[in-house]
Amino acid sequence: MTGLSFLVLLGTGMPIAFVLIATTFVFLYMADRLPVLDAVPQIAFGSVETFDLLAIPLFVMLGEIMNEGGLTRRIFRAARAWLTRVRHDLPLVNLIANLALAAIMGSATAQIAVMSRTVVPEMEKAGYGRGYSTAITAAAGLLGPIIPPSMILIIFGVIAQVSIADMFRAGIVPGLILFALMLGLTLWQASRNQTHGAATRPVETSRIKASLPGLASMLIPFVIVGGISFGVFTPTESAAVAIVVALILGGPVFRDLTWKSLPAILDRTVQNSAIVLFLIMAAKVFGWVLTFNQIPQAVAAFIASLTQDPTIFMILVMLSLVAVGMFLDGIAALIIMVPILLPVATATYGIDPVQFGIMVSMTLVLGLLTPPVGAGLYIAAAISEVPITRLSKLVAPYVLASVLVIFIVILFPWVVRPF
Repeated sequence: MTGLSFLVLLGTGMPIAFVLIATTFVFLYMADRLPVLDAVPQIAFGSVETFDLLAIPLFVMLGEIMNEGGLTRRIFRAARAWLTRVRHDLPLVNLIANLALAAIMGSATAQIAVMSRTVVPEMEKAGYGRGYSTAITAAAGLLGPIIPPSMILIIFGVIAQVSIADMFRAGIVPGLILFALMLGLTLWQASRNQTHGAATRPVETSRIKASLPGLASMLIPFVIVGGISFGVFTPTESAAVAIVVALILGGPVFRDLTWKSLPAILDRTVQNSAIVLFLIMAAKVFGWVLTFNQIPQAVAAFIASLTQDPTIFMILVMLSLVAVGMFLDGIAALIIMVPILLPVATATYGIDPVQFGIMVSMTLVLGLLTPPVGAGLYIAAAISEVPITRLSKLVAPYVLASVLVIFIVILFPWVVRPF
């Protein structure tokens, strides 16, 4: 009955956080455990009373400041200025700019939305099909949750009590491998999807003139990744420092960021942060109710009975999470599934929690581009006006590339701890 109510509510289009809360009430009512509701407020608010989660609104604000201050646009221009003489420069610029933004935003949906508005029209002008251009942009969003900083890695670190700095470092090599595979796919498909020669080239009188603003903007990901890697900042501190750098660049330096724009930036930051944090609260309550009724223990015992091999276990978990990610938001699925699966992975199979976290995060992120929920897919399709069924087919090779990287993480654990 509980599972049926979950599917019915999900099918009505109700936001996933409210689906989880409603399903929790149904579960407790059917199990005749309504007195347990007295503990729900404490569980809900306790789930977000963690210092590390402060990084989420800070990184959300950083992305808003980057967009409003024109920093993302300058990164795109700088990349294009240096690649303008390279064949199929715009698909390359699309991926490189997405890689840079992934090291700034940490949110795949925000990254897809920004790049769909910025790059897809430019690629169309250069003769590339809208579907192809949108597919690259949507697929590159898969880099966001794996290249640090990453919202989903922050949440995993909080849940699993694993160093967030270790999680950020662990995502670098898999993220670069995924970028390389996407680059190969993009170039292989480029000629077939360009209907006419590039009629327009970026009008830049000087590469230096175009590059300096972009290089200045790239200080931000270097501050974040470098500061965390060398132990100068915690992830939360790095976000705060990066905001200060973005404010200086967007305001006094480039003069695109004004005092009048700050209230709108703060408003969007509060809205987007509240959505994520409320989802964390709802998923934590749902997960706690499941744990209270010993469902995780039953699931763990069932999985452990299937195999004694850690690699097979990881593959089974990956396949299960692919199915879960098709119907459930990645963050909600992470909060519900990790407390169930991580103890089995570490205690029974001796799997490194950092390796397990990267595998889980990359697998759940696939849900961004897989129907029926596929938030990233729908955002890109809506902005670019490409039919969702066509876009699903076009992004399939990139999804398979991501699956290949997940298998690499499973089979070669050293890729998450190369340093």
